[in-house]
Amino acid sequence: MNAIELLLQRQSTPLLTEPAPSEADLTTLLAAGMRVPDHGGLKPWHFHVITGNGLQRLSELYVEATTIEMAINAGLIEGTSIDEHASNEKMAKVAKMPFRAPMIIVISTHYVEHNKVPEQEQLIAAGCAAQAMQMAAFSLGYGAMWRTGNLAYNETVKQGLDITEGNEIAGFLYIGTPKKELNVKPAKDNQDKVTYWQ
Repeated sequence: MNAIELLLQRQSTPLLTEPAPSEADLTTLLAAGMRVPDHGGLKPWHFHVITGNGLQRLSELYVEATTIEMAINAGLIEGTSIDEHASNEKMAKVAKMPFRAPMIIVISTHYVEHNKVPEQEQLIAAGCAAQAMQMAAFSLGYGAMWRTGNLAYNETVKQGLDITEGNEIAGFLYIGTPKKELNVKPAKDNQDKVTYWQ
């Protein structure tokens, strides 16, 4: 697969299983993440690579964060009580989330104060790192899914991952071996997304 084929055929792979990337392949993924456009060479990102028992730790962190969030929300709405059955179902779902893949790379910002590089550009650079690692995973024969959701913005999750205050999670990159071969999705039409000035 050449670079253009990779760019035109890459797609998200939600159904993932073992094996996770090997140590050598992980090194390649991380190198791809470090190679992205980076105004000022600030490297304003951090990668948490989560595998094995780390997935269980992340599951426990998700449950803790969701428990706190549900308690806060119930307290904000007067007269609201937590539906125990719905709560148990939600907790079971949240607890399973990290096990959707054998490896997760959490991409977060590590903002650097710079008078020419605003935080917005640094966040985009972290997003580019996530995409580069997803593309690299695809090129190595793995599947990957870039996810966010409420937990990406949850302060308890950020604190649990030692992400310093003011920084953000750009995404959770789930990586593994596809459970089944996916049909290539049709190309998206760019007709209404492009303006030409000539």
